[in-house]
Amino acid sequence: MALAPRTGSVYVALRPVKPGTNDEKTAQGVVPAYLLDREGESSAKVLSNMIKQKQKQKAGKWEVPLPKVCAQGETGVLKIIQTGKRKKKAWKRMVTKVCFVRDGSTQKPPKYERFIGPMGLRFKKAHVTHPDLKATFCLPVFGVKKNPSPLLYTTLGVITKHTVIKVNVSELGLVTQGGKVIWGEYAQVTNNIENDGCINSVLLV
Repeated sequence: MALAPRTGSVYVALRPVKPGTNDEKTAQGVVPAYLLDREGESSAKVLSNMIKQKQKQKAGKWEVPLPKVCAQGETGVLKIIQTGKRKKKAWKRMVTKVCFVRDGSTQKPPKYERFIGPMGLRFKKAHVTHPDLKATFCLPVFGVKKNPSPLLYTTLGVITKHTVIKVNVSELGLVTQGGKVIWGEYAQVTNNIENDGCINSVLLV
C-alpha cells in the first residue's frame, strides 16, 4: 500500500485498484442502479399518458361556458338597513340581487331576520340553452349550486352572473347510459339578470 505525502506532514493511505474489475462486470451484463428504471420506460410512459388523458376528460366534463368569473362585492349585493328607535343599529342586510327561494321555505320574524330577501326579485324559472341541440327551454330551477362570490351568497340563494344553478331537465327527455331519466342538470348564468329581467343560462353537458 502506497502512502501519498501531503502538506503539514499528513499521509493518506491509497487503496490499490484491481485492474479489469469494472470491465468484467459490464461484460457479464450487470446494469448500474441508475439505469435500472430505464427498462420499464415504455410502460411508464403509457401509464402517464393514460392518467393525463383521464385528467383532461374530467377537466373537460366540468368546464363552464364562462371560465373568467367576476366576484360580486358585499356593497353591490347587500344593503345596510338601520333599525332601532334611533336608527343606530346596523346589523341587518337587505339582498338587492335576484334570489331563489324554495316553495314552503320558512323565514324568521322580521324583527329577528338578519338577511332580508327581496320579494320582487325572486325567480323560479330560467331560460336554459342546450349547446348540442341549439335550442332554448324555459325550465324550473331546483336551487343554487355555486355562486362565485363568497359562500354566503350561495346559502342565501343569490343568483348573479357566472352562478351555477340546478334546473329540472325532465321535460327534455335526457337519459343516462343505464336508461334512467335525468331529472336535474347544472347550468351557468350568462347574463346580468337585474338588467334583462330574466335568467339566461347554458346547460353544462
